[in-house]
Amino acid sequence: MSYLKERIIQDGIVINENILKVDSFLNHQIDPKVMREVSKQFVEYFGNKGVTKILTIEASGIAPAIWVASDLGVPMLFAKKTEPSTLKSEDLYATEVHSFTKNKTSRVIVSKKYLKSEDKVLIIDDFLANGEASLGLMDLVKQSGAEVVGVGICIEKSFQSGREKLEQAGADIYSICRIKSLANQTVEFVEDEE
Repeated sequence: MSYLKERIIQDGIVINENILKVDSFLNHQIDPKVMREVSKQFVEYFGNKGVTKILTIEASGIAPAIWVASDLGVPMLFAKKTEPSTLKSEDLYATEVHSFTKNKTSRVIVSKKYLKSEDKVLIIDDFLANGEASLGLMDLVKQSGAEVVGVGICIEKSFQSGREKLEQAGADIYSICRIKSLANQTVEFVEDEE
């Protein structure tokens, strides 16, 4: 059993049948051992894809993304949810992203200076629910003319539509942990298919 699964079982809190709280080790307080493990698995899966840039969305995806970027020796770029006064609208790519957890739509941006058509982009995020964040990031990459080589997810809620949407968009998805159900206050994992 992976360390991430162990931490989910030990410290994850099922809020309801759709929400798993993992802020004690993944997306508020960060357990470096979890980051080390997920990065190793992402590098093993995507390491031969010629990745030149890691892309995530602020804020929860930054921790795993920077670890993967460090291990691959490439820059990490995160889509910002607020537009800084130092960046003109003609100098950025922008898209709308709806957050399942926060039930909020945000305009996210990246500077054209840091996302180029020759980039091979690996998207990394902490959760996959309905796929909106990853689809938004894929849209930013498409606007730049770059190539998405894959989407790496720490925890996938397989009972929601995200994987299907990303597969329909042509994404190569690798999730460290896939959750089948959160019913009855219990985390049930998708059985390993290997």
